[in-house]
Amino acid sequence: MRTLLPRRATTARKAAMSLAERLLTPHGIDRYLELVDPLLVRFEIRARVTGVAHPTHDTVTLTLSLNRAWRGFSAGQYVRVSVDIDGVRRTRCYSPANSQYGDPRTLELTIKVDPNGLVSRHLHEHAHEGMVLGISDPDGTFTLPTWRPDSLLFISGGSGITPVLSMLRTLHDEGYKGRVAFLHYSNTADDVLYRDVLTALADDSETIDVALGYTATETGADVHGLFTAEHLDAVAPWWREAETYLCGPQGLMDAVRTTYAENGVSEHLHTEEFSPPALEIDTANATGTVRFSRSGRESANSGDVLLEQAEQAGLRPEHGCRMGICFSCTQVKTSGCVRNALTGELSAEEDEEIQLCISVPVGDVNINC
Repeated sequence: MRTLLPRRATTARKAAMSLAERLLTPHGIDRYLELVDPLLVRFEIRARVTGVAHPTHDTVTLTLSLNRAWRGFSAGQYVRVSVDIDGVRRTRCYSPANSQYGDPRTLELTIKVDPNGLVSRHLHEHAHEGMVLGISDPDGTFTLPTWRPDSLLFISGGSGITPVLSMLRTLHDEGYKGRVAFLHYSNTADDVLYRDVLTALADDSETIDVALGYTATETGADVHGLFTAEHLDAVAPWWREAETYLCGPQGLMDAVRTTYAENGVSEHLHTEEFSPPALEIDTANATGTVRFSRSGRESANSGDVLLEQAEQAGLRPEHGCRMGICFSCTQVKTSGCVRNALTGELSAEEDEEIQLCISVPVGDVNINC
């Protein structure tokens, strides 16, 4: 009988919540719970800011406490962060920097300010303890394999350090015994994020080596200047045999990709994109008219993605990553056919949700925007 009591209590609690949900229709119980405390909602992930730091002049580190809807993440994944700015909900993607272990309801995000970025500037200037943010389920395939390789190399630049630092912290918590090298690039020593953390991890392990590369000065650098294959030879002579995880500015990403391709080891390189990918656009053969029904505007199809065409028509639809990741630019296509500029897939269903940033109209298209 003792073993049945917890199950009966759980069943009764679920039944009571289900009944409350039906009685409170159409708003649902979450709309009332959030009036008491936004983190009490059951079906949406919310986070309360419990710590704010500015490790460099152009970054902000947020420590977040999440509600019970959060189910954890795998090192290297990203989350979509939503914040209300002037009454409009804005969404951007950021990678946690903490280990996937530890407190299961804590996230650490370090965000670099984009001078033209609405969300990053807002969080840098206005984030405070007690602030509530919306958080998505984690997403992304930039993660460590279930089997841990014998050798791992991490390469990052700037704020691209966050997903690979999460991997390094996770490996440390696991007591990983393989060899690890971590190569991080910044302009100067003052721009290095998590310098103390990297030093502590290296000091606490016999297998982790950390090297810092400075592109604007030689003082204190383990390697100097922009990335070269010689840097890898100096930091991790065994790099051709290692599984490598890379995240950083586009110039660094391109240089590392080229080096791995020239050495015939591209299959060992895993990357997290830091900027929008090249899209397949054909403006020469574009036909038809794009109609934005909600605003009453229309224009000749230029062949560009719908987000660009909407902006060219004077509209300002919500958007975030421009990479097909954050889904904040999703709108309803009421009729017409669009092509996914990343995959080439065509879709002609009526009243379907599409992402404006990666959808190209094929002929006449009507968007509820």
